[in-house]
Amino acid sequence: MRQVRRATACFVESNPNEFIANNVRAIPRSGIRDFFDIVQGMKDVISLGVGEPDFVTPWHIREAAIYALERGRTSYTSNLGLLKLREAIAASVERNFQVGYDPSNEILIAVGVSEAMDLAFRAIINPGDEVIYHEPCYVSYAPGISLAHGVPVAVSCRAENNFSVTAEAIAQVITPRSKALVLNFPTNPTGGTMARGELEKIAALARRHNLLVITDEIYSELTFEGEHTSIAALPGMKGRTIFLHGFSKAYAMTGFRIGYACAPAGITEAMMRIHQYSMLCASNISQEAALEAIQHGETDTAEMREQYRLRRNFIVNAFNQMGIPCHLPRGSFYAFPGIRPTGLSSKDFAVRLLETEKVACVPGSAFGPSGEGYLRCCFATSMDRIEIACERMDRFIRSLK
Repeated sequence: MRQVRRATACFVESNPNEFIANNVRAIPRSGIRDFFDIVQGMKDVISLGVGEPDFVTPWHIREAAIYALERGRTSYTSNLGLLKLREAIAASVERNFQVGYDPSNEILIAVGVSEAMDLAFRAIINPGDEVIYHEPCYVSYAPGISLAHGVPVAVSCRAENNFSVTAEAIAQVITPRSKALVLNFPTNPTGGTMARGELEKIAALARRHNLLVITDEIYSELTFEGEHTSIAALPGMKGRTIFLHGFSKAYAMTGFRIGYACAPAGITEAMMRIHQYSMLCASNISQEAALEAIQHGETDTAEMREQYRLRRNFIVNAFNQMGIPCHLPRGSFYAFPGIRPTGLSSKDFAVRLLETEKVACVPGSAFGPSGEGYLRCCFATSMDRIEIACERMDRFIRSLK
C-alpha cells in the first residue's frame, strides 16, 4: 500500500506593522492630539486648546437640520452636493469675495474643509511634486501633501511680520518641481492675515512660475481689522486657484462637517472623482443646515465675531503684561504668545502649565518647527474662563522666576 505524505503547513508569524504603507508610517501623530491625550482624564482643566467655537450652533440653523430630518431628507445627494446649496454658495462667494463660480460644475460640497483640502492634494499632486506652504500652520497640511506623494516645502512666517508670508520668502524656495502653493489666512494658529499688496506680489509669483494656489479661507469671516482679500479675486488668479471654505468656524457648526471647494471645472471634476469613491457625498441633513446658515446666518456671525474681539483684546493684553510677548491677531480666534523669555521649550511649558495650574494650551511646536517658542491659546471660550486661565498662567510664570 502506497504511503501518502502529508504536507505540513508552514506559518510565518506576522507583524501587522509590516503591512503599513511607507508614506503612512512616516506621518507623525498630530501634536495637538498627542498633547490632549495627556489632558484626558484630568479634572477641572480650563482648555484654551481646542480650535472650536464655544457657541452652540444658532437655533435657526439647528432647526433647519431638524426640519430636514422630519421631512425625510435622509438620502444621498449629488456627489457635488445639493444644487440649491451650491447656488447659495456661489452667490455668497461672489458677494463677499468678488469671485464668480458656476454652481453646476465649479463648486463641490465636502465633508468639512479637511476633506476638501485632501481632495485638492490628491487631485493635483503627482509623486515628487513640491507643494509650498507657510508655517506655523494647521497640522494637516504637510502630512496631507505627503499622503498624496508630494513633497511639502515650508516657508516660515515671523512675528515681526505679524505672521504673514512674504512673496520674497516664497520665491526663495521655488524650484522646477514646485507645483502648488497653500495659503491659509487668517491663519491657524497665529491669527496672521495678509495685506492686499503682498497678496498681489504672491499672485504675480504664481503666474510667473505657473503655480496652482490652494487657499484655505475658513477663518475669513473672523477678520477683526482690515479688509480680507482672497487671492482668487486678483487678476488672472481664478483659473489657477482652488478656493476652500466652510461653515465650522463662522457659524459654530464644527460637528456638521460641511466644507466646500470652488475651482475651475476641470479641477472640480477631478476632485469629485475622488470624492465619489470615498465619501460619496456630504450629509444631506448637514447640507440643509448649511443652506440656512449661508442664507440667514450673517447676524449670528457678526455677534460671535464681536465676542471674539473682546476676548482677544483681553487675552493679548494679559499675555503682554505677564511678560510673554503676543502680537495682536487680526483674524481667527487664536493668540500665539512667545514663551522664550521663560527659558522653557513650548512643550515643556505647556505640560508644566497643565500639571501645575490645570490650563491646557497647545505647544507651538505642534504646528511645525517655526512654531517652537510659542504657545497656541484659543480664545473661543467664555470670558470668565479666560480670566481664570490668565490668572493661573500668570501665577505659573511668576513661579519660574
